[in-house]
Amino acid sequence: MIKTDILIIGAGPVGLFTVFEAGLLKLKCHLVDSIGQPGGQLTEIYPKKPIYDIPGYPSVLAGDLIDNLMEQIAPFNPTFTLGERAEKLEKLLDNMFKVTTSRGTEIIAPVIAIAGGLGSFEPRKPPISNIEEFEDRGVDYIIKDPEKYRGKKVLVAGGGDSALDWSIVLADIADEVALLHRRTSFRGAPDSVDKVMNLAKDGKINLITNAQAVGLNGNGALKEIIIEVDNHEPYAYQADHFIPLFGLAPKLGPIADWGLKIEDNAIVVDTFDYSTNIPGIYAIGDINTYPGKLKLILCGFHEGTLMVQSAFKHIYPDQKLSFKYTTVTGITGFGSN
Repeated sequence: MIKTDILIIGAGPVGLFTVFEAGLLKLKCHLVDSIGQPGGQLTEIYPKKPIYDIPGYPSVLAGDLIDNLMEQIAPFNPTFTLGERAEKLEKLLDNMFKVTTSRGTEIIAPVIAIAGGLGSFEPRKPPISNIEEFEDRGVDYIIKDPEKYRGKKVLVAGGGDSALDWSIVLADIADEVALLHRRTSFRGAPDSVDKVMNLAKDGKINLITNAQAVGLNGNGALKEIIIEVDNHEPYAYQADHFIPLFGLAPKLGPIADWGLKIEDNAIVVDTFDYSTNIPGIYAIGDINTYPGKLKLILCGFHEGTLMVQSAFKHIYPDQKLSFKYTTVTGITGFGSN
């Protein structure tokens, strides 16, 4: 049996930074994650992907960001249950919760912070009948190590930030990069769109728009992708790798049965403190929803910061919490309990 002040479900960047903010208030945290290492999707899916919107870092690799967060929270000695999924929720006496994991680990805490990112997830696949034949044989849905594509011919498909950003990265690594999108306009960040357009003008990215992949060919390994443009006669595009980046299909998993208010596979919260409809349970990061929600890591950092202030008052309703600055007190001069 594990007892803690805040049980954080999800050890991604938002969950990790919440440990820091809680530590400033002398609140202990225990984190549960179904992935076997801290970092969530950043370490599991794209540790080598550069992130451009973390304040103070013009560019930081996802894996490096997690390493920095782990260093930042080390003074507060968080504990982890990794490789196990939070499954069962019970409300105990004296306003405590008990969560049981997929392997029977029991954690008791007065506050739960759900920071599960997209929850459990699987990649959205293009509707190509034989695509599974080429999975791990030329077809990849995530990029863990871009060096895998050095000197190769790569076709990236998608119109969002992931497709744009990876096309930019691979333009300096792969022998040939093409970006395939079913429209002429992209829905990613304007700066990323501009970079892709400039690389296309310079001949470093082959931009194929108003088109989609309709078939794959190869004998044991991918050799070509069949592309259809504007309903015209399909043609074969030679490539070593096909990387459809259409996003992830989120699933809340067992958390969906905890009695929380859910909209579109996300947990509804009050933006005052990111509390849910169950007192003592909060949701922060990509797993929550509210008017104007933006699924950005930096927004999750903000949500976690406000959440722990509310969590402190929930745990210690009779204690006064005075706000202090780390620039004055460092990280040891916080907390009034």
